[in-house]
Parts: sequence; structure tokens; C-alpha cells
Amino acid sequence: MKISTKGRYGLTIMMELAAKYGEGPQSLKSIAERNGLSEHYLEQLVAPLRNAGLVKSVRGAYGGYVLSKDPNQITSGDVIRILEGPISPVDFTEEDDPAKRDLWLRIRDAIANVLDSTTLADLISYQGENNQESYMFYI
Repeated sequence: MKISTKGRYGLTIMMELAAKYGEGPQSLKSIAERNGLSEHYLEQLVAPLRNAGLVKSVRGAYGGYVLSKDPNQITSGDVIRILEGPISPVDFTEEDDPAKRDLWLRIRDAIANVLDSTTLADLISYQGENNQESYMFYI
């Protein structure tokens, strides 16, 4: 399964809004500039996110977009499904071989599990290799 730019950039928008949660509306122009993306393309992506109720638009001179829920309540799976559609590596419903059909189902479920267990809060707080709590060994 390959996530297109719709899903990747949509997740970028949502992570930016999550990072600024509680600080007021964020303009798509500022998000686009910070990430080197097309503002016009982000406008196309934010519409389905707004229609799905994940973001709210705020009009006015200092308007923009805000998350409609706490970043802990929105998963990456929510965002990807809205922008990409159902999560499935192949159309396994037409698979005759039960072993292969089971494999495709397990792959789908594993991907869905990772996406559904990863919130926006998890993504914006990720420290990876720079994790402050990691151990340092000296030789």
C-alpha cells in the first residue's frame, strides 16, 4: 500500500494544527510556507477534512483552521481514510485462494492497527533517535 501526496500532505496539515492546538487559527499559507508545499493544494485537502469534522474554519483577518478535537482524539487512520479512502493493500474480495485472502486481510489489519493507534499527539511529540530518555554509553 502506498500513501499518496494527498494522505502525506493532509497528515502534515493535521500535525501542524495539532502542534498549534489552543493557540488560535492557523492559515494554510503559513503551513504551506513552513513545509515548502503549495497553498492551493492544501486548500483542496483541507475541504474533506473540514467536511468530516476534523477541522473547523475560522473566518476573518486572523482566520484559518483549527482542530475540532484534541490531538489525542484524532488518529492518523482518521486522516488517511478521509483523504485516501479505505485501507487495503489489494482487492482481496476477489481472491479465490483462502491462504492469500487471509494474508491480505492480516496485512490490512496490521496497517489499520498502526494507523488507528497513532494519534496526532503521538506524531507531534515523537522524538525518535533524539529521544531525551535514551541511554548514553561511553567506552
